[in-house]
Amino acid sequence: MIYLDNNATTKIDDKVLEAMMPYLTTEYANPSSMYNFSKKASNVLKDARGVIKDFINAKDEKEIIFTSCGSESANTAIKGVLNYNKSKKHIITSKVEHPCVLNLYQTLEKQGYKVDYIGVNSNGDLDLEQLENAINSDTVLVSIMWANNETGVIFPIQKISEIIKSKNPETKFFVDAVQVAGKIPMDVQEMGIDLLGISGHKFHAPKGVGALYINSKTLITPLIVGGHQERGKRAGTENVPYIAGMAKAAELAMDGLKYETTEVKRLRDKLETTILKRIYNARLNTGVTNRVPNTTNIGFEYVEGELILLHLSDLGICASSGSACTSGSLEPSHVLRAMNVPFTAIHGSIRFSLSRFTTEKEIDYVCDKLPEIIEKITAISPYQDELDALKKLK
Repeated sequence: MIYLDNNATTKIDDKVLEAMMPYLTTEYANPSSMYNFSKKASNVLKDARGVIKDFINAKDEKEIIFTSCGSESANTAIKGVLNYNKSKKHIITSKVEHPCVLNLYQTLEKQGYKVDYIGVNSNGDLDLEQLENAINSDTVLVSIMWANNETGVIFPIQKISEIIKSKNPETKFFVDAVQVAGKIPMDVQEMGIDLLGISGHKFHAPKGVGALYINSKTLITPLIVGGHQERGKRAGTENVPYIAGMAKAAELAMDGLKYETTEVKRLRDKLETTILKRIYNARLNTGVTNRVPNTTNIGFEYVEGELILLHLSDLGICASSGSACTSGSLEPSHVLRAMNVPFTAIHGSIRFSLSRFTTEKEIDYVCDKLPEIIEKITAISPYQDELDALKKLK
């Protein structure tokens, strides 16, 4: 199997699994209990909080709370800010956010909130002028993803923060950082971020654990109410083994950032340039620069993406047509629609996302097999005249 869908989820690193095992077996105590047996579990939480603090360069480990995933982190941040500031009803986000954010905002609109959705250009870059013009005295929250899960395009978070604070210093800024964690450096202080969410399974920790940064000047109403855990911001017994695993994954990710930005990027670029060179009806759906190092999104004109994915799967190659959270939908990607990707390519767009476990041999295999797949599919396409014209242009 060749796994090139790492933006959907990642393989658990063996060292992460090793770090988890004691707390799945012998060290099973509840970290909130008073007896000595629970101290090791309690210390694991404290140490993990410190690791995640360093991972995003927060000021204080008390600003880190543990959640179950990126979706919970986003919901806790967004609903938490809104419920604490009920007098304000204006929110700003982008048209290309992850479904866990977009679907929440569509629900909030039905509850009386006004939401402005900021557009992007054909490269996937955010319209900063539109963002600046949208902020007003009633704007309670701006939430923008750090990098898009389908295209890998990175948004200028520091610049966005500066715009927000210059227009309305009281407006809070939430960043969905799920797709940058472990791929590029994160610094919430330098970037001026008020709240930030990550998910462990995107950087080689298990599914079912995430974290939310809430800076000390930001107050929220908890999403989950119950016990005293997480300083009263997220009730429920902490998932100690998974938190230990996420902390180990964060340590490994910090150590491996140079590899991500050099070797993973090199393999991504090799895959991308080879496909574009060998397949005449292939087009890059983004700009070349300003992306996380592991992601490319390529459109194959006049063919169906689902058919491409099925042929790839038959050869043991895993890729995606977009967000894993919308994989059951027949609708074309909302991200690519917002970018005005031509209708001739939007249904045939494939996302390839690599990891540090991706090998040169795997990339060579995909580069060898994909042209054969596209040739086979285009041979039965009803758009032969259009394909012939495109071939002549190339």
